[in-house]
Amino acid sequence: MDKRRIGDREVGEIGLGCMGMSFAYGPTDDNESLQVLDRAIELGVDFWDTADIYGSGKNEELLNPALKKHRDRVFLATKFGNVYDRTLTSHQDQVAEGASWIVDGTPEYMRKAIDRSLQRLGVDHVELYYQHRVDPKTPIEETVGAMAELVKEGKVRHLGLSEAAPETLRRAQKIHPIAALQTEYSLWSRDPEPEIIPTCRELGIAFVPYSPLGRGFLTGAIKSQEDLSDDDWRRNHPRFQEDTIAKNQRLVEQVQAIASKHDATPAQVALAWVLSRGSDIIPIPGTKRLKYLEQNVGAKDLQLSSEDLEALENLGPAEGFRYPAASAVYLNG
Repeated sequence: MDKRRIGDREVGEIGLGCMGMSFAYGPTDDNESLQVLDRAIELGVDFWDTADIYGSGKNEELLNPALKKHRDRVFLATKFGNVYDRTLTSHQDQVAEGASWIVDGTPEYMRKAIDRSLQRLGVDHVELYYQHRVDPKTPIEETVGAMAELVKEGKVRHLGLSEAAPETLRRAQKIHPIAALQTEYSLWSRDPEPEIIPTCRELGIAFVPYSPLGRGFLTGAIKSQEDLSDDDWRRNHPRFQEDTIAKNQRLVEQVQAIASKHDATPAQVALAWVLSRGSDIIPIPGTKRLKYLEQNVGAKDLQLSSEDLEALENLGPAEGFRYPAASAVYLNG
């Protein structure tokens, strides 16, 4: 697998989002997830992404035995800031108000979060530590300044932000180099193109698209809400309501048409398109299935023609916003 750079390290051009192994997307199987992690290393997928909020720490715990085997080959990223354990947060006013979603970027919370993450993961450092969402109540300079102390202490090698606005990136970069920005980006979520990706390139920051398969929609596997389990988070997502699912099928149909030309899967087309957007872009498609991991890796060998790229360029926007309203307030912070 070809390599792309994050900070002073090279990683495989396709990473692995681990969230769905423990959280959000229906039933999970830890045994198969561990097989996926083993196979990922065999395939050169060495950039693993998790977060403390995924399954309330369970996703980090899941990675622990795999890291015991593969630690020296994994570029490990985790995140803090989206609060799952409200006893740790300093934002007690939000807890008192009954807020459904709390973001805490205070140095005090971050220090508690990193130590708990390292313990769950069973490691003494992570290669990349993201602030999961920008805390509007804490200046980014204060948060990144505290994160920089973790680098000095050896607990973290590189710093990252997630869903941060261009001005926030600029302010953060003045405090400490930001190695990566993680933001949703795919054929149906192209919001970062006008300003965010150009800002990353100007500042030398790797861009890490999460949900590059449109939360699974661009694979063609979701034709109605009946294709989602009862506990699947997407049932509450604006783009996965029955009317928007129906309207967004046109996107999948066009991706499928291109896939048929290449004897590829729609997921491979969607990923190949993301990879084509620049060598500083490193997508992290998530999966908990061996079959889909191997299919995703196959995207690196798919060469889209100029005609294919033009057709994909003209797909048009998806119907529905990319997050429910309660979560959207922390996007592009």
